[in-house]
Amino acid sequence: MRRLGLETEIVDHAAYHRVVERCRASRTVLPTFAELADPTRIPAATRAALPAVDPDAPDPRNLFRVHWYNDGARRGVAAVPGHVVLPRSLTGVAAPIVVALGDRFPMIAAHKVLAAYGCLAPRLVTGQFDPIRHRALWPSTGNYCRGGVAISRILGCHGVAILPAGMSAERFEWLDRWVAAPEDVIRTPGSESNVKEIYDACAELARDPANVVFNQFCEFGNYLAHYLCTGTALAHVVEALRAERPGLRPFAFVSATGSAGTLAAGDYLKRELGARTVAVEALECPTLLYNGFGEHNIQGIGDKHVPLIHNVMATDAVAAISDRATDALGLLFNHEAGRRYLAARRGVPAEVIGALGSLGLSSVCNVLAAIKTARWFDLGPDDAVLTVATDGAAMYGSEWPRIERRDFPRGFDEVACAEVFGEHLLGVRTDHYLELGQRDRERIFNLGYYTWVEQQGVPSGEFSARRAPAYWERLRSYLPAWDERIDELNRRAAAAS
Repeated sequence: MRRLGLETEIVDHAAYHRVVERCRASRTVLPTFAELADPTRIPAATRAALPAVDPDAPDPRNLFRVHWYNDGARRGVAAVPGHVVLPRSLTGVAAPIVVALGDRFPMIAAHKVLAAYGCLAPRLVTGQFDPIRHRALWPSTGNYCRGGVAISRILGCHGVAILPAGMSAERFEWLDRWVAAPEDVIRTPGSESNVKEIYDACAELARDPANVVFNQFCEFGNYLAHYLCTGTALAHVVEALRAERPGLRPFAFVSATGSAGTLAAGDYLKRELGARTVAVEALECPTLLYNGFGEHNIQGIGDKHVPLIHNVMATDAVAAISDRATDALGLLFNHEAGRRYLAARRGVPAEVIGALGSLGLSSVCNVLAAIKTARWFDLGPDDAVLTVATDGAAMYGSEWPRIERRDFPRGFDEVACAEVFGEHLLGVRTDHYLELGQRDRERIFNLGYYTWVEQQGVPSGEFSARRAPAYWERLRSYLPAWDERIDELNRRAAAAS
């Protein structure tokens, strides 16, 4: 399991000591996962110093902002994770749609920086990654590789981003500012749906033992970071809302599959609050729903396979959303005419309209699937549907003019706004939605065999063990063990100063 990041003992003492020396020289302190789940546990001196630190700088202290509790300015800590409750005037459903805001994370303004830390930190504190000898390869469709590059740079590691050439221009502009050299951004053929091409590039690069691939689709540090940190944050949001709305129950957690890391929060919410877990994918590439394939523009969700870290047997439903809807609504939410229409004609509160800039394409996808879930189960005002905005509209500014030219050649006026609102919000239907029974879960689980056993070489027994709930429960024991290793490394680095 070492290649999946699951170690708690030091496997290479020489590499470990070089990590200690690197942290000592740069005065870097690593946060524990418990601190990222509950920032009140971060030492007071560290918290006091953070407001003076630029949240977008490659400063090691920004590691202590890799959590859901940053305030709107991303300099202070909020009492409750940043979120917006979308009302019926926007969604057309009685159930409140509760969206946690990922653009408050540091450096990349997206929650994937948490996943990247969750994968690299355990490798460092167990001597699995040598910052002197190794390069960290971060394959993704955009945000995870940005998070990996940011965390690598902060920790003095050589990070390399691998992503499809067809992703948004803003992703590449960010990478150009953060990588050590232009060759550290590797563009693979295709766009959002071309995940296998990323795998192929990684397989070729992995022939060099100096390259370590942090594959978010099979790195259990991704799952565990979101299980604890994202799950805890969403539960805290529910607690705060219940203080205002007694009787509110978290009916479901909805998230695009992507690497399935964020879906781990559903396992936490299921255990703690009894919520259902709904996985979401693009209708143009309905892998889980119909064993389908295709191309789409919901950037950041990945598809055409079942991630190894997806706890399929604990997933309760699958929904598919079209990129026609996410493209159109992304434009509506970010166009001046769209915002005027929402305020004047639909009565959407100003604070909600102000929060729409925190919804990128995959975030809009999550919101639409949450609305579809509310319609499918005929939910009422006491049934909250929880989801996340993985990133904000800032990553897609170049997309809106392209979408407008393509779909609204006569201009995006009030009539166009009304058409988009009517079709893609009020018109959300319950088609392409499946509650999963035992046979459905087994079908989806078995589909993963072809990627992980036949193509990626995961042993069959290791693959099949993931059917059992006990497998995922045992995984959670790694978190306190990793925290002990983090504390030990911090002590060693401080003692060597």
